[in-house]
Amino acid sequence: MTERRPVTLITGASAGIGASLARVFANNGHELLLVARREQRLVALADEIAARGRPRPHVHPVDLERRDAADEIAGAMGRLGVEPDVVINNAGFGLLGPSASLSRAEQLAMVDVNVRALTDLSLAFIDSLERRRGGILNVASVAAFLPGPHMAVYYASKAYVLSFSDALHWELRRRGIRVTALCPGPVPTEFQARAGFTGDGSGEVLTRSADQVAQDAYRALQKGQRLVVPGLLNHATTVVARCLPRRLLMAAVGRYNDSRLARR
Repeated sequence: MTERRPVTLITGASAGIGASLARVFANNGHELLLVARREQRLVALADEIAARGRPRPHVHPVDLERRDAADEIAGAMGRLGVEPDVVINNAGFGLLGPSASLSRAEQLAMVDVNVRALTDLSLAFIDSLERRRGGILNVASVAAFLPGPHMAVYYASKAYVLSFSDALHWELRRRGIRVTALCPGPVPTEFQARAGFTGDGSGEVLTRSADQVAQDAYRALQKGQRLVVPGLLNHATTVVARCLPRRLLMAAVGRYNDSRLARR
């Protein structure tokens, strides 16, 4: 039986933090499998990485809302003769607005991508990750530490990602698998447009670039850190959030998201 090659699986790799993570991991010698819905974007990124003299990443377009997405990705890996040594669950999206007014179907799709698919892919390749003494990087958010009026499902989904990743970090450490939760603050990407924000958020004081976040995430995973919050001010926000009464946090986040709604 031919031994499979190790590969870094990155979901949501067509833009933003996912694309930056692909560049960082490729620059550090990782063979990549890039997953997202938009095949043309994935192909363009793979071409860019190959043009820099790195191995050309494999590309597999798939919609993670599908219940069989993890099985389909596993099948693609089998055909390519690879298995993951790192799984990066970056795919996700948010929606701005009162939960009662937003589409129920779209909010449930958010749960499918942000929670169900991330959970499925985190658990699907444990044997491979153990053999390779690899790791899982789950992209949460500073929002994981906060209640989120007017982005209720998104904030709740990221709280799940953080809690789930913390537990996996503890459970899998004895099997030699590193699990890191990445909790960035505002990052100027396409996320804002899909969520319904006006502008890209680049003027916010907590903003860090996708490239900075990707570099911080790579270093944290290599060190086996449980949690990484890029940026001192973002880190301070998470500390304050754990100290303040929940009702004060809800009021502050609610006013902040109200202002976003007013600018739409």
